[in-house]
Amino acid sequence: MKFRGLLVAVALLAALGGAAYWSNKKEKTDVNKPPADAPPKILNIPSDQFKEIALKKKSGESTDVMKIEGKWQIMQPKPLPADQDSVGSLVSSLSSLTSDRLIEDKAGDLSQYGLNAPSQEVKITQKDGKAATLLLGDETPTGAGVFARLDNDPRIFIVASYIKSSLDKTSNDLRDKRLLTFDSDKLTRVDLTAKGPTIEFGKNNQNEWQILKPKPLRADGLQVDELVRKLKDAKMDVSSSDADAAKKAAAGFASGTRVAVASVSDARGTQQLEVHKDKDKNYWAKSSVLEGFFKAGNDLGDGLDKALDDFRNKKLLDFGWNDPGKLEIRNGMAQATYQKSGDKWMSGSRQMDGPSVQNLIDKMRDLTSTKFLDAGNGVSIFDATVTSNDGKRVEKVSFWKQGDKYFARRENEPTVYELDAKPIEDLQKAAGEVKEFQPPKSGKK
Repeated sequence: MKFRGLLVAVALLAALGGAAYWSNKKEKTDVNKPPADAPPKILNIPSDQFKEIALKKKSGESTDVMKIEGKWQIMQPKPLPADQDSVGSLVSSLSSLTSDRLIEDKAGDLSQYGLNAPSQEVKITQKDGKAATLLLGDETPTGAGVFARLDNDPRIFIVASYIKSSLDKTSNDLRDKRLLTFDSDKLTRVDLTAKGPTIEFGKNNQNEWQILKPKPLRADGLQVDELVRKLKDAKMDVSSSDADAAKKAAAGFASGTRVAVASVSDARGTQQLEVHKDKDKNYWAKSSVLEGFFKAGNDLGDGLDKALDDFRNKKLLDFGWNDPGKLEIRNGMAQATYQKSGDKWMSGSRQMDGPSVQNLIDKMRDLTSTKFLDAGNGVSIFDATVTSNDGKRVEKVSFWKQGDKYFARRENEPTVYELDAKPIEDLQKAAGEVKEFQPPKSGKK
């Protein structure tokens, strides 16, 4: 009897284990299945399979975009470069389009949904030639959705109202609005004619911006980068492409005073942008990349209305935030050399106090001119030679005083930098306060 009871118990355990196994297996399988009442998908097309999208409104206005050699192009109403991000957003909206709910499996009267004469039609052609057309009709009574169907599909769906907005695009919405299309990472030259002579910028062997014309000068890299950013971000006012607005833009450009002409050169060639300002302080632009004239923003106009000194490097030393490895200082009659060894500062065989040397470095880093002069000289009161960038950059600067003003000149440069008194006085003080390292006391008597 005990043996028979044991068999029954084993059988029951096996049955329960089998039931649990199939239950778990079913749960795992069901994870990948949508719920039975989930809204059905209307479109499910991989985004990389889109070849062409044709948008048509009830008014008859149409816009066609096509992917050519990996880039989207506007084909209708006229050939135009497309904004890749804008078309990409359109593709994203269409590639996996899910309805809010299914209304009818087979509709008889399409007019009650506004689908007999759709407000919008979107035809998608894939790389393999397959095509699907999405039709959008009236809004639902609540205004939260829009009736939709696929051509040759009897079902009627409701999609969210934002879907209609995301697909309601014209060529102006999808066109590339940039006034210049250069690759900022591959720039070789930038020219600007605004206030004064033409300024030409180029990069040196360390990939740093330099002023090449009207004469070789150190450039403020941040200011040149900001100029490049403004040119890169310059966009047309799309209303300027309307007939009346285009005439107004042309008239504004013709009557306005020239503010600036900028040109940029990359591996593909040179592009140019000319900006004028009218009596009402509106900016108008003409680009070598596009036909016609366009209204431009104040940010662009003001950003180009610059003089040579706006782009000159006002920092006296270029080592920036990379601490130097060697300092050679003459402060009046006192002279000293400090060499970095590992994490220690040495003066010959003596270890120097790190914070006091760092204070001197910080004072040198902060030296900024207030004015540029073409000539000037005096008896030096302070000389500094700073070696940085693993010995690749050596900068020598001399300072002198005339009256109550301080001046400086970098070695082999004609420019004289005028400086405020306090930074020079703080520099001299910091140089005099560099001291030898003192090991901490043990505290033992």
